[in-house]
Amino acid sequence: MSEVSQVPELRVDIDRETALGKYANFAIFSHQKNEFYLDFALMQPGGQPNQVVAVVTSRIITSPQHAKALLRSLAENIQRYEETYGVIPEAMDTSKA
Repeated sequence: MSEVSQVPELRVDIDRETALGKYANFAIFSHQKNEFYLDFALMQPGGQPNQVVAVVTSRIITSPQHAKALLRSLAENIQRYEETYGVIPEAMDTSKA
């Protein structure tokens, strides 16, 4: 009788506040040797003319391996989205607006 290796089922729990999510329309990514920093922000007009304020609402710190897996997974999801709903237009360059 051969033994069949079973992969354990992954259960993902999420609390109510996290499930609501946070809106972001701007992102800043940076890295060090062992970590990637993914900052998501809400960018909106500031109080002064020609001023834009970006407030970071969420920061993810992850390993280079997880950052690369995230990149691959996001690309796959965008491809499936565009196959279903059509091509996503490129974001407007706000520095030229």
